Amino acid sequence: MCQLFIGADSDLWASQSKSLRIDGVATSIRMENFFWQTLAEIAFRDNMTVNQVITRLYHESIDAEHDLGNFTSFLRVCCARYLSLMAAGEVPDTLDEPLGNVAAEDILERERARRNAMTARLAEPASASLN
Repeated sequence: MCQLFIGADSDLWASQSKSLRIDGVATSIRMENFFWQTLAEIAFRDNMTVNQVITRLYHESIDAEHDLGNFTSFLRVCCARYLSLMAAGEVPDTLDEPLGNVAAEDILERERARRNAMTARLAEPASASLN
């Protein structure tokens, strides 16, 4: 199992800082290249730049009254969820389909149901999962 992860290109976990302006305020975000690449893919799907996607996520998070105390962590989770939703077949894996076209509320409802089912399964005693 570990070879699947150990054998990956080490450039994926190398960190890179990028500077951008959100509402005229200069900021810097430091993340691993894997996340920058994933944000670039998300941006490409909706014909945006990475900076535009980050700014939009920031504004929409503020509008939703989310606590963005650690915005970089939020961006990493966005990337992980994007890949997870693609793996689950909720988001088309073709880059030609903009994310703005997906049925977000329906997807979120199914995602919650999957997460709840997985939480329940992981809470089972180990011997129960062997049967």
